[in-house]
Amino acid sequence: MAVGAGAVGCGGEEKTPDYVGAEEVCDALFQGPLAKKVESVTGATSFAWTGTKGYDRVVEGLKTGYTSGHRWAAGGELCTLSPKRGALADKSRISFDMYAPQDLNDPYAKDGHYYTLGKRSQAAPRGASLYFECVSPQIEGSKERPLRVSGRFYHPKATARSTPEHFDANMEIMHAASLAVAKKLQCENDGGLPEKADLTPRIF
Repeated sequence: MAVGAGAVGCGGEEKTPDYVGAEEVCDALFQGPLAKKVESVTGATSFAWTGTKGYDRVVEGLKTGYTSGHRWAAGGELCTLSPKRGALADKSRISFDMYAPQDLNDPYAKDGHYYTLGKRSQAAPRGASLYFECVSPQIEGSKERPLRVSGRFYHPKATARSTPEHFDANMEIMHAASLAVAKKLQCENDGGLPEKADLTPRIF
């Protein structure tokens, strides 16, 4: 069993573990059944400790992008899921950026599995993406011009599968990360995202 985050060492100092389980990685974002889905789609049960600065990095990156006035801007990486004894190619990542309005009109990929979550949401064999808008008291002007947030989760090719269950698991992981970011930003109505992922497929 992985040592819990924040364990106290012999000298009384807080000691961070080298590796943690799925319930502790990414600042304890994934709990209960969702942690099992992280294990399923990544093919790992133990991950390198990621620290607790991911949310700050994403929130500050998105705010900076918004105040730049650009239509698109880089945000930041929420966390990297690095399996114990894994190679560079085995890492999974969750990141967020500010998207341009026209991005919602990009052609839909034939191999994608689409949902009704947010402004646009898609799962694929190797991950998922979710777009939502945010009106927040933290962001001046967002009531007139909402912050446009896009989140992306992707994992190794070796664990990719083209099944409905796999697509849904990818989207649930992406939804959990997006909802957490929306809450950190204090988005009105959580950016339109429900507390539990709505896996209703989008009908074209």
